[in-house]
Amino acid sequence: MRDSAAIQIEAFLEMMSAERGAAANTLASYERDLEDARSFLLQRQVRIVEAQPDDLRAYLGHLARQGFKASSQARRLSALRQFYKFLYAEGVRDTDPTGILDAPRKERSLPKTLSTDDVTRLIGLAEQEAQAPGEGRLQRLRMHALVELLYATGMRVSELVSLPATVLAQNGRFLVVKGKGSKERLVPLSRSAMAALQSYGTALAEERERQEDAKESPFLFPSAGKEGYLPRQVFARDLKALAARAGIRAAALSPHVIRHAFASHLLQNGADLRAVQELLGHSDISTTQIYTHVLEERLHRLVQDHHPLAKQAKKPD
Repeated sequence: MRDSAAIQIEAFLEMMSAERGAAANTLASYERDLEDARSFLLQRQVRIVEAQPDDLRAYLGHLARQGFKASSQARRLSALRQFYKFLYAEGVRDTDPTGILDAPRKERSLPKTLSTDDVTRLIGLAEQEAQAPGEGRLQRLRMHALVELLYATGMRVSELVSLPATVLAQNGRFLVVKGKGSKERLVPLSRSAMAALQSYGTALAEERERQEDAKESPFLFPSAGKEGYLPRQVFARDLKALAARAGIRAAALSPHVIRHAFASHLLQNGADLRAVQELLGHSDISTTQIYTHVLEERLHRLVQDHHPLAKQAKKPD
């Protein structure tokens, strides 16, 4: 028979799924974090539903001694905050023990990104390989479409690989992307992304015609795996291989790095931070503010290039 703590954790996860549309990966992460905290608290003979602030401070201290980074500690604390808010809302507790806890201090590292030259070289090679005839052409067209779409829209890799096949029927310059919490947003497509998508779609349709018994997939990038669409790990692996062939350090490249490049390059060229927030699908502007270093560099150049006093300072004696 399960104890009440396990039942409350299960109820919390069901709420996160049903009411907030949390993804399977998010739910699995919450479950792992809560079970880890529960296990530690049981060693202190404390049930997780009855934990007090000092118990949770002891847990965070335990994580620090185990070598967990501040970011990992903060993630665990975030899971606990959500859980105790749920218990408070359900009337299981009359206080929230996380309310007075400070999040572990962490340095906010700048995101890895690519230069515009690197992106141009990467996409150029993907296009060149896609145009070559011969075996495996559909996979090469798929890679070209994936890279073009990723850089054109800044989508999360999970959003990209799970795009529906109905995208091929859209002739406009915009895509509707379903993001975290099933929230939809509109993202524009570049002409080159549209062309790559059309070429891939034509080749995909031809491949299905050749395989008369082929089952039609609801996904744009179908796969035989259990999800039904291209696993993001496979795309990440193929992207690293493409980078190596393009002379770009593969270890520094991932789909997420291209998403960062999309945001950084937009800001470098004058885009508004709020607009970038919407395109990235960030619910909170504070998440997008990691790119403020790009804005600061741009403002510095603007002052140096256009302010009268700065121009005078540059004049030779």
